[in-house]
Amino acid sequence: MPIDPVAQKMLDDARASGRPNAHLLPVPTARENFEAVFASLAKPTIRRTVELEIPTRDGDHIRGRLYLPDVPTDVPLTLYYHGGGWLLGSIDSHDVTTRLLANSSGSAVLSVDYRRGPEHRFPTAVNDAIDALGWATKGSTVGELGVDLDRVAVAGDSAGGNLACAVAVHARDMAFAPALRHQLLVYPASTSDLAVGFDDAYEGVMLERDELRWHQRNYFASPNDAADPRVSVLNADLHGLPETTVILAECDPIKPQGTLLAQALAAAGVAVSSREYPGMIHGFFGLDEIFPIATDAMQFAGERLAAALGRSS
Repeated sequence: MPIDPVAQKMLDDARASGRPNAHLLPVPTARENFEAVFASLAKPTIRRTVELEIPTRDGDHIRGRLYLPDVPTDVPLTLYYHGGGWLLGSIDSHDVTTRLLANSSGSAVLSVDYRRGPEHRFPTAVNDAIDALGWATKGSTVGELGVDLDRVAVAGDSAGGNLACAVAVHARDMAFAPALRHQLLVYPASTSDLAVGFDDAYEGVMLERDELRWHQRNYFASPNDAADPRVSVLNADLHGLPETTVILAECDPIKPQGTLLAQALAAAGVAVSSREYPGMIHGFFGLDEIFPIATDAMQFAGERLAAALGRSS
């Protein structure tokens, strides 16, 4: 199927603008451009948001934003890790996505502003993602806001989906309690090996091969990090992970990474539900204002989370 006409116009307009791709710009400029893409989106109404500070293992604090849906009390919790190649993006760029997810799932969503490369290289983002889970469920103020900390999931898109899966692996290995009930992975990055993790048929459709290499150079502390299972989660032992939802975009050059991860999870005995959206491009999730089909993806994600988090232990 060809690229969705609306998506194609976005790509054509971007090329006509003459603006260089992110990897050809200084990192601060690339970040500003990334944030600007989402700044004009209308913010869906949500019952309440709460700004939080999340302590990390090295004594620093990172931002968190808790989204509370229109459910009076005892809502479950989903931690969300934004995309952006471990380099771009923030809880602000993904504000619309996390509002929509809280509303569609009936879950409180804690969006985590993990530290990014190149200022903070691997494994800082992974550690921040893990620390946020521990803090949120163990002695933070989140439980005082009507959130049931016994029903917890992790979620993320692109690099954030990578972090969510790495957190799930860590939680299993550490016998973390409460056990995670679900992981929602939206076009997740799962391998640094672009020989298997990149579809050349869609080169330049939102992402370029050289751009992904740029992200890796700015994220890895060493070339050896590429094979670390906290980066290339396809290298991890995936047995015993929580049931998983994988959302893919047909015209996404890194779709193979999500497909391979879904297959590997299923081969490891994990219950996986995967859905691919025809004609869609990387980054479509949460763009309901632009793509009607994105609404279906958000509803699917919300239903999957609600089913997993709504069950009693």
